[in-house]
Amino acid sequence: MWEFTGTRRPDFAEQPGVGQESVWDYPRPPVLVPSVRHVVVKAGGVQLAETMCAMRVLETASPPTYYIPAEDVVADALVAVPGSSFCEWKGAARYWGLASGGEAIAWSYPEPSERFLEIRDALGFYPGRVACFVDGERVRPQPGHFYGGWVTDDIVGPVKGEPGTGHW
Repeated sequence: MWEFTGTRRPDFAEQPGVGQESVWDYPRPPVLVPSVRHVVVKAGGVQLAETMCAMRVLETASPPTYYIPAEDVVADALVAVPGSSFCEWKGAARYWGLASGGEAIAWSYPEPSERFLEIRDALGFYPGRVACFVDGERVRPQPGHFYGGWVTDDIVGPVKGEPGTGHW
C-alpha cells in the first residue's frame, strides 16, 4: 500500500521555499489542475506546441505532467507510433512521434477515465526527448525513462524515478 498520499510530507522530503511546491504535497490519487503558465515545446528548433491553457496532473512524489490541448499543437508535426500503456488513473495511452520519424515524444488519452476527461486528446510531451519550456525555463525530465514529469526550479522533491526511489 502506498504510504504517502499528500497529507503529510515524509522526513526525507525537501522543504519548499517561497514560490515552490513540494511533490510530497500533491495528492494520491492524482488531480488535474489548470495552468495559465506559458508552455512551449520544440524539436530541433521547430516549435511543436504553445499554450497558456495546459492542464497539470499532480500526483504524490512526481513532478507535474503538463498536457497541452490538441488545438495548441502543430497538427501535421506528429504521427501516431506503435505502443501503448495503461495508467490506473487515466486509462489507455496512445503514443506520438515526429512526422519525420523517430521514437515516441508524446502521448495522449483518447478515452480517459471520467475523472480525467478534460485531457482527452491533449498531449503530454517527454522533456527528455524534446525541448519543453515553462515561462521560458527549460524543463528537466523526471528521472527514469518511462516517466513524463516536468521538473522546474519551483518543484522540490525528491521525485519518483531518482536512485533509491524504487520502493515508492
